Amino acid sequence: MNNYQALEAKLNYFFKNKELLIEALTHKSYKKPYNNERLEFLGDAVLDLIVGEFLFAKFPDSDEGILSKIRASLVNESGFTLLAKQLDMGEYIYLSIAEENNGGRTKPSLLSNAFEAVIGAIYLEAGLEAARKISIELLNEVHPTIDLESLSKDYKTALQELTQSTHGVTPDYQLLNATGPDHKKEFEIAIYLDGKVIASAKGNSKKEAQQKAAKKALEWLRG
Repeated sequence: MNNYQALEAKLNYFFKNKELLIEALTHKSYKKPYNNERLEFLGDAVLDLIVGEFLFAKFPDSDEGILSKIRASLVNESGFTLLAKQLDMGEYIYLSIAEENNGGRTKPSLLSNAFEAVIGAIYLEAGLEAARKISIELLNEVHPTIDLESLSKDYKTALQELTQSTHGVTPDYQLLNATGPDHKKEFEIAIYLDGKVIASAKGNSKKEAQQKAAKKALEWLRG
C-alpha cells in the first residue's frame, strides 16, 4: 500500500489531523478499534447535499423530477466508485490480508465507502466549502458532460421499452458462460429477441454483462 500522502496530493487537501484520514481509509476487516463506517455515513449525507446544490445551480430550468434522476445517477455506489478510481483510492485503503486477497482493493462497495468517508473527514476538519470544492472538481473530471442522457446507464430499461414498442415483446437474457475463480468471475450474457440472439457481452457481474449486452442491442436495433 502506498503512502496516503500521495492521496492527499491528488485531493489537493492535506489533513491537519492525519488520524482522521487514516480512520476514513480503514476498512472494518483491518480489525482496529475504529473503521470508516461512521465517516462514510456522514460523507454520504454531505455528498447528497453537495451534488443536489450543484445540480440546482447548473440546471436552473430543470424540474425536480429531472434533477432527482440526475442526482440518483451520480450519488450511488457506482458513481462514487468512479470518483474513487480517479483518485486510485484502492491503493490507500487499510484492509485485512484476507480481504485484500479477495480483491478488496477493487471492490466497488469498498471504494465507494472509502470515498464517502474521506469526504466526510474533509467536511469534519475543514467544513462544507472544502468538501464541495474537492467533490465538484472530481465530478467535472470524471463527467465532462453532466446531463440525464449521458449519465443514464440503465440500458436494460431502454431496450425493454424499445422492443415492446417495435416487436410487442420483451427481450430474454440468458447466461451463456461463467468463468474464473469465485472472487474474479466473468459472466457472458446473451440477449434473445423473437428467439434469435441480437447481442452478447461479458462483465464482472451478471448485471454488468446484461447492461453491456443491452447497450449493444440498442445500438443494433437503432441502426
